[in-house]
Amino acid sequence: MIEQHAIIPTEAGEVETFICHPERGGPWPAILFLMDAPGIREELYDMVRRLATVGYYVVLPNLYYRHGPGTVLDTSALTPESPERKRMFELMSSLSIGMVMSDVSALLAFIDQQAAARPGPVGCVGYCMSGPFAFAAAGAFPERIAAAASIYGVRLLTDAPDSPHLQASRIKGEVYFACAETDVYAPLPMVEALREYLTGTGINFEVELYPSTSHGFAFPQRAVYAKAAAERHWERLFALFRRRLDR
Repeated sequence: MIEQHAIIPTEAGEVETFICHPERGGPWPAILFLMDAPGIREELYDMVRRLATVGYYVVLPNLYYRHGPGTVLDTSALTPESPERKRMFELMSSLSIGMVMSDVSALLAFIDQQAAARPGPVGCVGYCMSGPFAFAAAGAFPERIAAAASIYGVRLLTDAPDSPHLQASRIKGEVYFACAETDVYAPLPMVEALREYLTGTGINFEVELYPSTSHGFAFPQRAVYAKAAAERHWERLFALFRRRLDR
């Protein structure tokens, strides 16, 4: 596997980005891997590697770059009521869909210049806080994002004027939503309202509930990690990207 760290220019500055793709047989379809609230860490690098090893050019940007180079969290200190957990929520709240869509535009421009990345359709996956970003990207870039996945994404359908569901009718690709059965950040009423709303749009989507899981179940380092459910989410991602990108 080929791994590299790149600094990619954006309208807001420069975003530090981890990139991974196979050593041979390219160019490869590109996938944007959008981080969860705890941010950039080795756990995410390993997930990017797993996705890349099956044949993709995977790009993981540090979405907190607006707060300075190397902005990361000490995940060992994210205990309830801790200063670091408070800082995590502050960093998360500093992002907007508009900001991240601007970043996605810059990342797509970068991908288009890379010999190892195949021109054409791109995939996108977001976890937790980035679930709505992946969803929004499918509507903001309908000609490029052919496959998007939200894994226990939050704020997928809200009353906010920039709620990602409002652009769902523009989506031309396929969208997948993996939802935890127990999730205070993405409660079941929101999930069911999303399913009902999207059914009326006629787009290609699936909302799947993962029984006996909690928010964060796909991350191996979390106490709520559920191996069987995590492996199912990988199966769904691989199938989605194979259908929409491997053409």
